[in-house]
Amino acid sequence: MISARLVELIQNHAPQITQDVVNDLQSNPQTIGFRAAPRLELEARIFEICHHLGDWIGTAAEGAVEAEFEDWGSKRFGQGIPLSQVIYAVIVLKRHLRRYIREHGLVESAFPRIDGDYVMPMHLISLQDLDGMISEFFDKALYHLARGYEGATMKKG
Repeated sequence: MISARLVELIQNHAPQITQDVVNDLQSNPQTIGFRAAPRLELEARIFEICHHLGDWIGTAAEGAVEAEFEDWGSKRFGQGIPLSQVIYAVIVLKRHLRRYIREHGLVESAFPRIDGDYVMPMHLISLQDLDGMISEFFDKALYHLARGYEGATMKKG
C-alpha cells in the first residue's frame, strides 16, 4: 500500500522532522511557553510521535494515543504552558508532517507517473487516505491532550 510507504518514509526521516518541529515550537510567537520546556524532552516526544506514526494511524491504538497525549497535556500544564499553546504545538507538528510529504517529493518519488503530470487515480486516493488518517489521529491526540491538561488542573486544585 502506497500510504504505508509514505508513513515509512516519515518514520525514517523522524530525526529531521523532529528538529524542524522543535525549532519551530521554541521560536514561534504562538508557542512562546515552549521556550522554557526542556529541548531534549520535546525532541523525545516529537520523535516518538513521528517514528511511531504508522503504529498509531489506521489501527485501533486508541489506548496508546490516549496515554501519550494525556501525559503530554499533564506535563505541559506542570510546566505552566497555556493550553492554547499546547494545542497549537500539535497543530504545528501536523503542519510539519503534511509539509514534509509535500516538499520532499514523497508524492512524486513514491508514485509512477503516466503521461507527464498525470498521476494514477489510485495513488491520489491512497494519498487522500493517508491525509485523512493523519487528520483523524491528530483530532484524537488533541482531545486526549486537553483531557490530560484538564486532569492536571483538577489534581492541583
